[in-house]
Amino acid sequence: MRRALSMIAASSVRAAQEGLSGTLTVSCPPGFASGWLCLHIRDFAERHPDIVLRIHSARNLAETDNPEIDTFITFGHELRAHVAAEPLVKVEFTPLCSPAYLTRFNGFGDIRALQHATLLHIGDFTDWEDWLQIAGLPAEMGRRGICYSDMNVVYTAVLAGEGIAIGDTVIWRQALENGQLVRPFSPSLHTETGYYLCTPEANLENPLVREFHNWLKRRLEMNHMRPEGDG
Repeated sequence: MRRALSMIAASSVRAAQEGLSGTLTVSCPPGFASGWLCLHIRDFAERHPDIVLRIHSARNLAETDNPEIDTFITFGHELRAHVAAEPLVKVEFTPLCSPAYLTRFNGFGDIRALQHATLLHIGDFTDWEDWLQIAGLPAEMGRRGICYSDMNVVYTAVLAGEGIAIGDTVIWRQALENGQLVRPFSPSLHTETGYYLCTPEANLENPLVREFHNWLKRRLEMNHMRPEGDG
């Protein structure tokens, strides 16, 4: 019996030393994948070289029903049975542009100068219409400009000084911090929502999922992006 227990203990030590292994599939919105996750995930991969990571970019930003996914990062969330959800990152959507573009309009000291700016849109005019109303301007001012179907294209255009867009302060955070982008106005949209971590209850005890969750929260805390009071 002692011999068997010693073998089990030795096996457990080896397993701990060797670390986790297997395949982990994570779903997240394309913007979060390109604007944040891909800039940080190497750290997780280097810590766990035996874990094969698969990152799925979900077009449905609140997707949590793909059975091939182990855990989901979503924008907002829809209540679903047997899916655990917790707030991950608060986010604001607000007009963002390059410093050079800002200079062209004298810093947008007069907010009405937006009627002469090139407004960039993702999908439709909704975000600009909603933001303009919050700012006290007519929504119809937002029904012009250029509509793109891909957020990454909008991001490239904004960086290049081709216009001003309603941007996500989480996934465009690095560009804001290094001065590539600026925030001319204070009003913002979607302040009551943000990114969530959603996981099928059956996967909550999966050691790979637990390790990814712990790493993700620590990394976001390092970036000062976790909601206050959340562990």
